[in-house]
Amino acid sequence: MDVNEIMQYFSYLLMAIGVMAFIVSVVTQVIKSWPGLDRLPTAAVVIVLSLVLCPVSFVALMAWRNQPITWYMVFACMVAAFVVALVALDGWERLKEIWERTGYKDKQ
Repeated sequence: MDVNEIMQYFSYLLMAIGVMAFIVSVVTQVIKSWPGLDRLPTAAVVIVLSLVLCPVSFVALMAWRNQPITWYMVFACMVAAFVVALVALDGWERLKEIWERTGYKDKQ
């Protein structure tokens, strides 16, 4: 295994984390817009969605590629799910921070 191959796998990993963080963020915003669910803490919703969507997408990918799933792949997927949650959560918090800095106040 040479450096180019390692860098290629690393870029695939970063791309997968970015795509999953985007999906988790979008689903979180949809769930938080439903009546009654807007009181749920955003961090909890993001973590739960990440821990559900990442393994589901991993199993779908492995089924599509006809590859066996081993225990260490599942463990790595769970670790990656927390990374995805961190990226998705911090991204929305930064966006919220920027929105609040603009001075826009919701008129209720």
